[in-house]
Amino acid sequence: MGITLRAGPVAEVVMDVPPVNALTVRAWDELATTLRAAGDDPATRVVVLRAEGRGFNAGVDIKELRDAPGHEALVAVNRACYAAFAAVYECAVPVIAAVQGHCLGGGVGLAGNADIVVAAEDAYFGLPEVDRGALGAATHLARLVPQHLMRAMVYTCRNVTAAELRAFGSVLEVAPRDKLREAALEVAGQIAAKDPYVVRRAKESLNGIDPVDVRRSYRFEQGFTFELNLMGAGDRHRERFR
Repeated sequence: MGITLRAGPVAEVVMDVPPVNALTVRAWDELATTLRAAGDDPATRVVVLRAEGRGFNAGVDIKELRDAPGHEALVAVNRACYAAFAAVYECAVPVIAAVQGHCLGGGVGLAGNADIVVAAEDAYFGLPEVDRGALGAATHLARLVPQHLMRAMVYTCRNVTAAELRAFGSVLEVAPRDKLREAALEVAGQIAAKDPYVVRRAKESLNGIDPVDVRRSYRFEQGFTFELNLMGAGDRHRERFR
């Protein structure tokens, strides 16, 4: 359990944090460190980011934030999420997110920053942040859905399915849940068969032409989460979540 790395030309970074893969500050930091280690290994040609259990990722551990005094935990988890999302985006090799079940909050940050998304038929994506008295990861949601749908999803906290994202082109393939890892590894194998030097330069070049700096954009969003907490909205909504 926890965050594990299966090294190799096709490296697998696996999240297994029962019951729903809602990560603590420590787990987010561990995920960032593991992703960076996978990309820094010269033997790695592609990374598959996947999960065990009910869903891909449920974001931050709300209980940890709710029960911690002051704002230290909030600052720490925001920094840890920022590091994990950046580790996906800045990974020296392509990252394939294999998403099953729920992909919420921080899960959207991970999937949205991935190079390729492969999803199970039961996968769904959403940002419940407004209902939690927080903001963030709209930066990454905007890489998965069109602009107006992204705004509607933020305001209403509605979810979208893997099939909908497949229609937009942001999910490459939709597979039965029991075939998800196999589908992700098949795509990974196609990338791993290419010249690794060329693929690494391709990843670097594609990041260089992105129209939005995802790091600065997400950090901007986080500033409003701090405001909401200073004004008491975060505490009110986390208590309601209890």
